[in-house]
Amino acid sequence: MPVKIEVYSDYVCPYCLLAKAPLQEAVEGQDVEIEWMPFELRPYPEPTLLPEDPYLPTVWNRSVYPMAASLGVEIKLPTVSPQPYTALAFEGYQHAKTHGNEMAQAYNDRMLRAFFQENQNIGEIDVLTRLAEEIGLEPAEFRQALEEGRYRAAHQQALQRARELGVHSVPTFVIGDRVLSGVHSVDTLRKAIQSAQAEAPLT
Repeated sequence: MPVKIEVYSDYVCPYCLLAKAPLQEAVEGQDVEIEWMPFELRPYPEPTLLPEDPYLPTVWNRSVYPMAASLGVEIKLPTVSPQPYTALAFEGYQHAKTHGNEMAQAYNDRMLRAFFQENQNIGEIDVLTRLAEEIGLEPAEFRQALEEGRYRAAHQQALQRARELGVHSVPTFVIGDRVLSGVHSVDTLRKAIQSAQAEAPLT
């Protein structure tokens, strides 16, 4: 049986984009199944962050940009102000999941790149629909699903899963019975995967 890896993330957290590179390297050649899970850092109606305030530029200059440089990941502080809520984008993710894991992975990657590499407002349904079409989802069906709230309940169930596990920050990796918060090295992730493999029951 493959090792199940759950990755809790938010599309407005830069560390979630940065965490993808070491994860992808760590799982190469491994029998794993990755599922990206939603976690809203600032759910509505909690105010979201403003890029023009000192907080975000300070954090990015001290932490995000140096880490991105070390990982070779292109990233820039988005100027979308205020930062978007991500519930609607995550409902779109639930729609993408109905088209298979590969489509779900493509959708997740597209959202992160759209916000952190292309400065797109992923809180707007027009933007989300266009991005969904880019990866091969039928745009009219996607838009209708979001307008009708077809996947709102599924998204809330996924958030409940995060609460039950005690997730309070992103990215958070759940690998077997291990919970790792933050961006981790390839070696750390590989060791967690190998431990989960060793502890898996024999079938």
